[in-house]
Amino acid sequence: MSDEAILPAGTNDNSAAVSIENVVKDYPIYASPRERLASLLRFGGDRPSRTFRALDGVNLQVRRGETVGIIGRNGAGKSTLLQILCGTVQPTTGRAIIRGRFAALLELGAGFNPDFTGRDNVFLSASLLGLGRKEVEDKLDSIREFADIGDFFDRPVKTYSSGMYVRLAFSVAIHTEPDVLVIDEALSVGDIRFQMKCLARIEQIRARGATILFVSHSLEQVKRFCQTALWLENGKVKLHGEASFVADRFRDWELGATAAPAEGEPRPLVPHETTPAHIDTVSVSRDFLAPFEPLTVDISYTIRDEHVPGLLLGVAIKGMDGLHIFGPNTFLERVEIPNRVGTYRVSYHIPSMPLLTGTYRIDVGVFTDRGMVCLDYLSDIARFTVAAPYFSEGVVYIPHEWKVHEA
Repeated sequence: MSDEAILPAGTNDNSAAVSIENVVKDYPIYASPRERLASLLRFGGDRPSRTFRALDGVNLQVRRGETVGIIGRNGAGKSTLLQILCGTVQPTTGRAIIRGRFAALLELGAGFNPDFTGRDNVFLSASLLGLGRKEVEDKLDSIREFADIGDFFDRPVKTYSSGMYVRLAFSVAIHTEPDVLVIDEALSVGDIRFQMKCLARIEQIRARGATILFVSHSLEQVKRFCQTALWLENGKVKLHGEASFVADRFRDWELGATAAPAEGEPRPLVPHETTPAHIDTVSVSRDFLAPFEPLTVDISYTIRDEHVPGLLLGVAIKGMDGLHIFGPNTFLERVEIPNRVGTYRVSYHIPSMPLLTGTYRIDVGVFTDRGMVCLDYLSDIARFTVAAPYFSEGVVYIPHEWKVHEA
C-alpha cells in the first residue's frame, strides 16, 4: 500500500482550523544515565548516541467543522502528534497551528493540584484553558452538575477516586466551548453512563461547528464519529482519507500483521451490573449447513434502565483466523429495536448463506450512540460449519456467469 495520502495534505491554508506542516519529532536516546547527565551539565549539551524519530514529516490540513480520527498501532506517533498540536511538546522541525480557542482531553486532570478542592481546581484548570474568572463562575453549576461527584466537589482532589478525577477534568474541558477539541482516548474512560453523557456533549460541540481531532483504538468509533481519518505507522502518514475506508484498510492490514486470535478468546465484556443493557442468550438455527441454505441467529437481550437512547444490535461473521467477513447492525440498516426496560428477542436471518466450506464464528454486541459505546459484546459466542463437495475456491460464493466468444 502506498504511503501517500488519498487526500493530499496541500499547502498551508489560513482558513483551516488545524495546520500540521512537515512535522518531525526526534527524541534523544542516551546509552546510559551517565551520558544523559553529562549532556545536561555540559554547556550546549552533547549529541546523544542516537535518536528515536516519533514523527517523520507529517502533513495535515483540517477544515473548520471537520472531525478527524487518528488511528495506528501503539507507538505509531498518535499521542505525540496531539501533544505537539497542544503545545506540550515542541516539534524538532516543522510546525503545527490551531486557529481559535481549543480544549485538549489528553492526560485528564494532569494540571490539578491534589491539595486543592475540586472547586478550586475548576478555576485553576479553566484559566489554563483560556476562561476568565467570570466565565468560570457562570459555568460553575453546569460543570459541577455534569461531573456529578456530589459533595466531593468541595473536598481535596487527593481524596478522589480515579473515576471522580476523570469526571471533573472532562467536565471542565468540554465547558470551555472550544473551536477545536483534541481528544486522546478520553472516550474510553469512566463508566458506561458517563461515556454516553460525554459523547452527547461532544456531539453538541460538533453540531455548533467545532473541529474535532481524536485518537481512538475503536475503529467503530472512528467510522461512526469522523468524516476523515489519518493512519499513522512508524511516525509517518500511511493513509489519509474517508474515515470508513481508512479504518477498514487499517483493520485489514492489522489482521495480516498480527497473529490470529486464539480460539475461544476472552469476551471483552463490561460487568452486567454496571451496564444499562446486556445480552442474555445467542443461538444459531443449525451447526452444519450447505452453501445457500438458510441460517438464523436468535439473540435475546435485557435493558435495565428506563431508556437507552440510540440502542443498536450488531452481528459479525468472522473466519476462525479473525477475518471480519460481514458485520451488519440495526443502526446502519435502519432497523429499530426496543430500548426500554424489559427483555427482548431479535432474529437475524440469512435466507441463503453464500459462504463456502469452512467453520465460522459469530460475535454479537449491543451498543449505543451509533455504536461508539459498547454495552455488551460476546466474542466467538457461536459457530457454524459450511460443508459441501468441492465446487469453487475461496470464502464466499459470488454469483457470476461465463461467456465464451468465438474468435
